Amino acid sequence: MVTPEDIKGWIEENLEGSRVEITGDGHHFEAEIICDGFEGKNRIQQHQMVYGALGDRMKAQIHALSMRTLTSKEKNAQ
Repeated sequence: MVTPEDIKGWIEENLEGSRVEITGDGHHFEAEIICDGFEGKNRIQQHQMVYGALGDRMKAQIHALSMRTLTSKEKNAQ
């Protein structure tokens, strides 16, 4: 079974400079992903970057992932 720590590691390893906070029960996960690489991209493009970082795991191992994507600047403004 996939753990939140697994998903955190996969994203942080494959999305340069990202910081991830994730919770979940093994089937459904919620993530906050902070990455300056999101700068200038719309939400769809940001989510595509995360899906790219996870690769085929989104098809086989991760059933549901709800994500919130932010740049460092957006996170600091909160």
